[in-house]
Amino acid sequence: MKKFLYWAIAILVVVFCLWIYWKFSFTYSEGNRSGLLQKFSKKGTMFKTYEGELILSSVKSSADVSLASEKFFFSVPDEALATRLLTLEGTTVVLHYKEKNGSLPWRGETLYLVDDVSVTPK
Repeated sequence: MKKFLYWAIAILVVVFCLWIYWKFSFTYSEGNRSGLLQKFSKKGTMFKTYEGELILSSVKSSADVSLASEKFFFSVPDEALATRLLTLEGTTVVLHYKEKNGSLPWRGETLYLVDDVSVTPK
């Protein structure tokens, strides 16, 4: 009976570790989003994280004004990239992101973690 109990506990520990990996480390999807960087700030009560808001324009008028748009909320865990994004507010950028299955408080509020940015030419 002791042997069975040890094996059952070992299997539960392995399954729990695999679940933790899948939930917080596994990249569910990755890609690029392009739009106007509207807001970027460092916020949080216990853990200060960098959070941003990108406006994705789907329809533009002849005056280059967005008629229909959607917001993309993201987090940035890298301090150097966050410093660069702080200088790009109000600019059209392309963000490369990785979507996780779960968020950790010290990594950001959203499931989307940005790891690269480039400025789009006008």
